[in-house]
Amino acid sequence: MIEDFAHRLTLDRIRDGERIDLVADDQERAAIAERLDLPSLDRLEAHACLACEGLKVRATGRVVASLEQRCVVTGDAVGAHVDEAFEIAFVPEPRIGPEEEVELGPEDCDVVFHDGIAIDLGTAIADTLALSLDPYPRSASAETALREAGVLSEEEAGPFAVLARLRKDLGGNDA
Repeated sequence: MIEDFAHRLTLDRIRDGERIDLVADDQERAAIAERLDLPSLDRLEAHACLACEGLKVRATGRVVASLEQRCVVTGDAVGAHVDEAFEIAFVPEPRIGPEEEVELGPEDCDVVFHDGIAIDLGTAIADTLALSLDPYPRSASAETALREAGVLSEEEAGPFAVLARLRKDLGGNDA
């Protein structure tokens, strides 16, 4: 695992209700941008409140970022802003044998395992940013590029459009 925004907090120093503000510096933002294949990451900060329950730590807060992604059609840079709430549960890594599996349910989606000594809030924030990105960013010129390549829009390729073309080709009227 790449630790491009590592901020390890030892469990014995975390206080219940503690507030943490993390702001990525230039080097950290450049490393995260490279890992996520972003043309730029101009801002990344997170504000979290920690709640402790034995070896379990829950971090709730917001991640805010200003960045550019690559258009999935043209490759052009597309500006984006992320402002997402998060809730991450840091729990001790389960002790399992080589043949055992860890079952996670839907309520466990934001669970990060730790080593029993420290949590890495920064890396979890960077991963949260990655999950918050638009998976299919499009630039303003994407539709034109698709049309020029002969790609039909959803409306043109949908079942009703196909039926309308078939009706027209068969000489049907519009009534």
